[in-house]
Amino acid sequence: MVDVAQIREHAEVISADGLHVGTVDRVEGDRIKLTRKDSGSGHEGHHHFIALELVASVDENRIRLSANGDVAVMFEEEEDNSPIH
Repeated sequence: MVDVAQIREHAEVISADGLHVGTVDRVEGDRIKLTRKDSGSGHEGHHHFIALELVASVDENRIRLSANGDVAVMFEEEEDNSPIH
């Protein structure tokens, strides 16, 4: 597992294939809270979350996930842990 202390606010979250997934707002428990601006169409105005278990690596100001972009967005969650899709 990744050292959570390395995850910085405003770091870019990218998928395994290099696609932008979001921007870190902060870490809350076992999830990364993404900024509202990266919530996507139909989900504006609130945060989405990515489970820390999907983080493959942390490199300075970039978080790389273990899933490709089309799969990674399927793992995004609402604040109450429910899936988005």
